Amino acid sequence: MAKVSVIIPAYNEAKVIGECIKSLSRQSVIDLEVIVVDDGSTDSTVKTIVKLKTDDFNLKILRGEHLGTGAARNLGADQSLWPILVFVDADMTFDKDFIANLIKHIESGKAKGTFSKDEKVSNWNNVWARCWNANEGWEEGKRHPKDYPDHQPVFRAILKSEFDRVGGFNPGGYDDDWSLSKKLGYEAVVAPGAIFYHKNPESLGEIYKHAKWVGKRKYKYGFFGYIAGIVRASLPVSLIIGIYKSIKYFLPAFLIFKIVYDFGILIGIWELLISGKSSK
Repeated sequence: MAKVSVIIPAYNEAKVIGECIKSLSRQSVIDLEVIVVDDGSTDSTVKTIVKLKTDDFNLKILRGEHLGTGAARNLGADQSLWPILVFVDADMTFDKDFIANLIKHIESGKAKGTFSKDEKVSNWNNVWARCWNANEGWEEGKRHPKDYPDHQPVFRAILKSEFDRVGGFNPGGYDDDWSLSKKLGYEAVVAPGAIFYHKNPESLGEIYKHAKWVGKRKYKYGFFGYIAGIVRASLPVSLIIGIYKSIKYFLPAFLIFKIVYDFGILIGIWELLISGKSSK
């Protein structure tokens, strides 16, 4: 069985990271090291991790400034010992064979990097989590659309030698996890049976906060991209889309969701234009 380094960037994740680490302790892969990179948290994330004593794997905690997930993952990869890197988020939990199935094609030499289409919404009973899926156009109960391709630019596992060859992720913000594929010149291939669970934002406060972060991303067409984003997130457009999708998905709450989400996008865009600083 291959030796695997699991890297978890964490920024103010005290509420969820404990379940993530406990879930990793139940993996069928024996040779694991888990590296949590605290990305400048201001809550009790580090204290929560320290309290988790486990003999199931080597648990490391690295601390850095708040530079974003790309920089945090790079720091974790730099300190990793094993030949396969696995990147997960602090609000994920996992089927016991998640890592075993995720790395199967890498171990056999069929792929250098993989991702999973078996990403399920862990809080599907929450109305705002269901609204999130409706807004994204994702399949019911899953965090991706139907007919999802078998190749994707976002890697969940990769050979460390390949990661190191191109210098890892471009540190930055919203789309830093796409940068690795661009540098490598190829995409991750699907790993069947790698089941894991991921939370959608489940309160209006979380929705607004995440939408503002999305709004502060870099836009493809510069100034014209910002203008298009402002128009798409304007109240008249929000009301039209909100009413339409409320009816389409039988989700009356979606109208409120859409107004809050798009307001977050607008604030994010204006903060980006004023400060010139994109999301981390």
